[in-house]
Amino acid sequence: MSKKHAKDLFDDTTMTFGEHLEDLRVRLWKAVVGLTLVTCVTMYFGDQVMAVVRKPIEDALRARGQGTKITDEVSQMFSLQKAKDWWDGKPSAEPPPKPKVVEANADPKVITVTVNPVDLIDALHQFDPDRFPAAANPSVGSATGEKSAEKPTGKNTASSTGDKPSNAPKLIAIQVTAPEFEQLQKTVEMQQRPIVLTVQEGFMTWMKVSFVAGLVFSSPWVFYQVWLFIAAGLYPHERKYIHIYLPFSIFLFMGGAVFCFFCVFPFVLEFLLAFSDSLKFQTQIRIADWIDFAIMLPVMFGISFQLPLVMLFLERLSIFQVKDYREKRRIAILVITILSMILTPAEPYSMVMMMMPLIFLYEMGILVCHWFPKPKPFDDDEQEEPKKKAVAVTT
Repeated sequence: MSKKHAKDLFDDTTMTFGEHLEDLRVRLWKAVVGLTLVTCVTMYFGDQVMAVVRKPIEDALRARGQGTKITDEVSQMFSLQKAKDWWDGKPSAEPPPKPKVVEANADPKVITVTVNPVDLIDALHQFDPDRFPAAANPSVGSATGEKSAEKPTGKNTASSTGDKPSNAPKLIAIQVTAPEFEQLQKTVEMQQRPIVLTVQEGFMTWMKVSFVAGLVFSSPWVFYQVWLFIAAGLYPHERKYIHIYLPFSIFLFMGGAVFCFFCVFPFVLEFLLAFSDSLKFQTQIRIADWIDFAIMLPVMFGISFQLPLVMLFLERLSIFQVKDYREKRRIAILVITILSMILTPAEPYSMVMMMMPLIFLYEMGILVCHWFPKPKPFDDDEQEEPKKKAVAVTT
């Protein structure tokens, strides 16, 4: 009984070697043209793209200068108490009211300050006692913190319910003008921005960001041209795998990059800046170094999020089986932890933020391998034999 020999890869091809080279040249030319056009568009909107890339570090520096944390809003949105209240069906407590912020003046030489009127009267009385009389009750509401000698009455004391006393002083706003205030505001704003060390560094960084953005936005067109060249040498069932797994791979990569940019960066920057402050260092962010960091870390997250496809690929090559993934789960978690420490800046927040999704993706990879089992060999031959027998009987 003769065995069916496997077809050669190029048995059905109608293209010569020279035609393959010509097709490769055409595909590369179209990919380069598409990349160039998209890069021109990103360069036209280069300022907006640069602002998006600079936003995480500028927000971190601004929050650091104001003495606040950039993760406060995240902590208020996601907290254990709010989750417990939601589970019990209780209305969540309203956040405490934020202090009123005086609007900035149009003139940079003018600043608005709020003062206690009692303290202002005391200062004027000390300056010229004859012209400015003393306050009737200077110790009430005074910023010096001294207690009043008079015994408070029931009307002025706070009630047991926690209400504010009725004689609480009201602050008044006073505008102060000085030319030095403009220089002070500029100095504060410059402290909250990244720096450049050379004359051409700003322009070269702008070009780099525009090119990377153009490469990202034109990647579907570039991948499509590469795919058209590769698909000419693949079997139909191999093309089917590419049609399924390539979009899934792109989705995982973009998901990892977006997760890093919007969820990991705030925690990483807050930790690193706070650590520098604890060492009494003056942190000045160089824009070129920040761009490298802002590109490298999302790429690392995007690559690491390919874990389910890597597990499926190794299972298709018969290197591992689904039961191996389940039995070696502890070793896999240890390897994931080590890789998270290597691929991140080795600080706890980014390492944990990469490790936890990878553990979830590892379990997802086990389910994918279970849902899409590897096809058994000679399935096509076994399916074709009954068809051949049926044809022989009918003839």
